[in-house]
Amino acid sequence: MIRLAILASGSGSNAEKIMEHFQGSSKAQVGLVGSNKADAFVLERAKKFGVPTFTFSRKEMDAGVLLAKLQEEKIDWVILAGFLLKIPDELIRAFSDHMVNIHPALLPKYGGKGMYGVHVHEAVKASGDTETGITIHLVNEHYDEGKIIFQAATPVTPEDTPDTIAQKVHALEHRYFPEVIESLLG
Repeated sequence: MIRLAILASGSGSNAEKIMEHFQGSSKAQVGLVGSNKADAFVLERAKKFGVPTFTFSRKEMDAGVLLAKLQEEKIDWVILAGFLLKIPDELIRAFSDHMVNIHPALLPKYGGKGMYGVHVHEAVKASGDTETGITIHLVNEHYDEGKIIFQAATPVTPEDTPDTIAQKVHALEHRYFPEVIESLLG
């Protein structure tokens, strides 16, 4: 059984869709949900599925506490689902080609430090782009520059606001992220 860990910093709607998708799966299970925020709602979502949770500070993550926990839990894949801290190089090396992230834009556009959530949608709206979407990619040492695995697009109309753009992007995330993760597992 392939063991997944999900790292998230906020609400965790993508994490919930992933836990739902793999609930009862014979291929993989979510063995841990971790967050750098003790009050992140993703931790409540994990409890609903009976998935153990783990919280840690940036300092603890950088000191190897998170890596040790992932190894202790025999995690095979790390899934970043709205996790806002930069992953330490040591952790990336430990899960080389086994760590995946979802980004709320069509990379390479609107990626990099500080480009997450509403900041991305505001930039898309300000640019006048006629489409946006999601990118699922492997994680490397640079923000949003890992190998692209999957992209899906949605139109952006002149009437769209950052909020309506976010709704369209969330629909794509929820539809595709669990399926793409499963396809990576072989």
